[in-house]
Order: sequence, then structure tokens, then C-alpha cells
Amino acid sequence: MKINILRGILIILLFGTFFLIFGFSNQNATESSGISEKVSESIVNIFNSNESNETKMQLISNIEPIIRKIAHFSIYTVVGILLMALASTYNFDLKSRIYGCLLIGFIYACSDEIHQLFVDGRSGEFRDVLIDTCGVLTGICICLGILKLFYKIIKKSDKYSIIGGANEGRGREKERKERKKEREEGEKREERI
Repeated sequence: MKINILRGILIILLFGTFFLIFGFSNQNATESSGISEKVSESIVNIFNSNESNETKMQLISNIEPIIRKIAHFSIYTVVGILLMALASTYNFDLKSRIYGCLLIGFIYACSDEIHQLFVDGRSGEFRDVLIDTCGVLTGICICLGILKLFYKIIKKSDKYSIIGGANEGRGREKERKERKKEREEGEKREERI
């Protein structure tokens, strides 16, 4: 039952992220540039507050494309984390989970760039698909690292609670069996990672 709740939450977060990406892609060129320009201006003002307005404007125009690519990479890193977290709730082998998540991320990135072809002043670029897919891969790696760490912590805490007798004498046989089952499932997942 708990796993279904987790899956539901991850699916909602994933589709929320997809919706956010769609919303950004649906902005025309002026709206989209306006957002990146504001972010770029904030960064320039933080690090170069004493510069002339002309210098600031030049810096803003220089870093705006970089900010846009970082935004692409970052939002798709979130997609990668959510996809791998969701895939990890199923009993697929690690290779299948990684390739499946990469494929879904790549397909969504392609559809996002195709969508931009139909928005005023926007263009779809394969370079952005590659940046997005690298973001997904990074998210997958981050999620796998977090899961591996999580399973090691769980394994350690269960080991100490059983050895230390934290649950001994309480008459909670059912609870011990559930923890043992969860620990075994965690070890199986860790082996797949």
C-alpha cells in the first residue's frame, strides 16, 4: 500500500514537471527572453553592481544564453530524478530502468523541441535535446546515488535495532517480520543498483 502512495506522489510530481516544461515552451520568444533576461540581470547585479549600465547590458546579453541552457539542464535533471525514483519502485533490473528513463526523457525532450517549432519566435534545436537528455542522465545518477545511500542507512539501522534488542521483549513479532521483509527487499534493490 505504501509503495502505491509513493508511486502516486512521484507520478503527480513528474507530470507537474512536464506541465511546467510545457508552460515554459509555450511562451513566445519575447516572454521567454524576458524571463532569462531578468535572471541574467539579477546575476549581473549581484556580482557587478559597480559597473556602468553599458557594461552590465553587455554582460547580460553574454550570459543569457548560458542561463537558458542551465535552465534546460536543471529542469530535465529533476525529470531524471523523478523518473528513476518512480522506476525504482518496480522490480526491473538496473539496466532496464536506466535505459527506460533515458528513453522517456529523450522522447519528452524531442516533443518539447517540436512543440517550440509551433510557438511564435521560438525554434526547436537538437542541441537542446542533447542538453535535456544529459540533464536526465544526471538526474538518474543523482537518484541512484541517493537510493544507494538510503539503502545502506536502512540496512545499518535495521542491523543495530535487531542486534541491540530495541524491539526485544515488546511482543512485536509481526513488526520484526515486516522489518526483515523490508530489509530483504532493500538488499535486493541495492544489488540491482
